[in-house]
Amino acid sequence: MVILRLAWRNLLGAGTRTWLNVIVLSFAFVAIIGAQGLLEGMNRQATRAVIDAQYGGGQYWHEAYDPFNPLSLADAHAPLPEGLRSMIEAGNATPLLIVQGSIYPAGRMRPVLLKGIHPGQTILNIPSKFLNEAAAGALPIIIGNRMARGTGLKVGDYVTVQWRDNDGTFDAKDAIVVQVMKTTVPTIDNGQVWLSIDQLQDMTELTQEATLVVLARTARKTPVVAGWIFRDTEYLLRDIKVLVQSKTVGSAIVYVILLFLAMIAIFDTQVLSIFRRKKEIGMLMALGLTRYKVMWLFTIEGALHSVLAAVFGAIYGIPLLGYVARAGWTLPGNADNYGFAIGEKLFPMYGAGLIILTTAIVLVITTIVSFLPARRIAQLKPHDALRGRLA
Repeated sequence: MVILRLAWRNLLGAGTRTWLNVIVLSFAFVAIIGAQGLLEGMNRQATRAVIDAQYGGGQYWHEAYDPFNPLSLADAHAPLPEGLRSMIEAGNATPLLIVQGSIYPAGRMRPVLLKGIHPGQTILNIPSKFLNEAAAGALPIIIGNRMARGTGLKVGDYVTVQWRDNDGTFDAKDAIVVQVMKTTVPTIDNGQVWLSIDQLQDMTELTQEATLVVLARTARKTPVVAGWIFRDTEYLLRDIKVLVQSKTVGSAIVYVILLFLAMIAIFDTQVLSIFRRKKEIGMLMALGLTRYKVMWLFTIEGALHSVLAAVFGAIYGIPLLGYVARAGWTLPGNADNYGFAIGEKLFPMYGAGLIILTTAIVLVITTIVSFLPARRIAQLKPHDALRGRLA
């Protein structure tokens, strides 16, 4: 306790030198916590968006379905088995039928995926209820805001839709855009045209068939169904997790640079302090403090920099990071170009675990850096220190 009080007094007595180190280290604290909060917020925001709009509580895929191979769609459909039909009838799942097609906005051909969905479904955050609107002989369709910008279509516009039925015969029909949905999930928007699954089944002669079935998040029963593969959310979200992990590794380089700069300042301060306080060290040894106690005195002084930095960083960091968490971080440029379901603003998330872990890491590193120059005191003789010599 005596060593701690003496270290605290010496630290405050150093004046400007101490506070400069504390300010630099506090910047590292706030920057690391802020950046990690942004990554965690990106992960949570993207995960929540794709679960609400696309993945639900998991999906049953037809065994031939491959989302990265459009050519697989010709065979990736089958009649719904009894187990899945019972879940759909109970409101615990909704089927989707996916077919390749084309649209012709302003006379230009654009390949799209025609996705059939039940208008009355509530499992996915898609405004499918608009597909029930009467369209005077035209086919009611829904497109996303990105798709609308890319094609120039808006609500009430007509466009020709072309597809191939189950026999490979081409057919076409006029469609009307009944709703442009605003969504942050590009995988249900770019190159996607949504229409009633009943109409798509009639158009393609795939009666009662589907490509995949999306379960509700509250669904607990996941029966084994022959010819269908169940994909849980852990599997479906792996791309997002890999992306966030890669971003975390990349940002770790910045954290190391920030800590390196702060640790250099503390290391230099410790070396200078030991050099300038040689006589004080000798006096402490002459008064009965062992070499190791004096060594730990200087180590604790250095470690206390991180404690003061945590307190000082909290003074301005809590209001600053709290404001960003509430107001969000506006992404530069067009957020749609990121290909990530995060929208125009990113809302960071700061957990107690993140703050405690960051504080502990900085405290340990600061203690180690402070200990390295203080080791020299262990070989110091009191009479050499009193005479102003380090050896």
